[in-house]
Amino acid sequence: MKAWQITRLGAPADALRWTELDEPVAGTGQLVVRVRAAAANFPDVLMCRGEYQIRPELPFTPGVELCGEVIAADPRAGGEFEIGDRVIGVTSMPHGAFAELAVVNAREVFPAPAVLEDPQAAAFHIGYQTGWFGLHHRARLQRGETLLVHAAAGGVGSAAVQLGKAAGARVIAVVGGADKAEIARAQGADIVVDRTVEDFVGVVRAVTAGHGADVIYDPVGGETYTRSTKCIAFDGRIVVVGFAAGVVQAPALNHALVKNYSILGLHWGLYRQHRYRAVREAHDALVELADKGLVSPVIDSTIPLADLPGALTRLGAGDTVGRVIVRP
Repeated sequence: MKAWQITRLGAPADALRWTELDEPVAGTGQLVVRVRAAAANFPDVLMCRGEYQIRPELPFTPGVELCGEVIAADPRAGGEFEIGDRVIGVTSMPHGAFAELAVVNAREVFPAPAVLEDPQAAAFHIGYQTGWFGLHHRARLQRGETLLVHAAAGGVGSAAVQLGKAAGARVIAVVGGADKAEIARAQGADIVVDRTVEDFVGVVRAVTAGHGADVIYDPVGGETYTRSTKCIAFDGRIVVVGFAAGVVQAPALNHALVKNYSILGLHWGLYRQHRYRAVREAHDALVELADKGLVSPVIDSTIPLADLPGALTRLGAGDTVGRVIVRP
């Protein structure tokens, strides 16, 4: 089968090699799936660089998220899935999604939402699960509260905007550019701030009459996080989702004490290990929202598998709007 492999660490264009591999075999409790569509995620970029917390032995095929069709199953995987079933979820390294075939753990995939076509389904799992756990489990977002979402036109941010609106929050979306502002408005954001021409801190203070944002969803980190502390509400919650800016900030805990806000870390992957039932319940709730038309992934582009390195380069540079989908 055709596949991309990371053979050395570096920028995607340097790290990835287009190659021919033997077809993978299902291990204990695993499924082999034919990749119908794979979503590019920022962790895929970090894996190329060797900067992600998961570091498989080289060489390996990246691609953490997919929509696929089951073609083989280990008998010990359980009876939930049959040959031909359409599933979504995360892959099992070293057999990632940027290939014609991939391997998944049966417990880490779920039935694909029937309402979503393959590209949207491929991008439905990680971003929306992360948003669900960040907003509902960690921040306990309430109807009528003000939610501030950074990088709101990206895959993770746009999911949070949609989920915030579905929860009845007033959503302020921060983006970088006029084209991204249009995307955020289309997702239902009540207020959109183009950070290239406006100061989001001042906007938040103005539209909330000085109250601030009750919940801030931050996948960017660095200076974005630091400035967010200037507009967090009393008793507010900042959800730390990631560090796309490349800088891991050092929170000023005395400031959190004085303003009485919470700093909440979110590593969704750990819920897969320690709260499997909650992940399954979140999937069911998210599918219900999709069925009602309240959530649907924003797709930047759909590209052939052979064009992967350029797509990951764009993603790493922050030049994408929504999700980039790769199709074999």
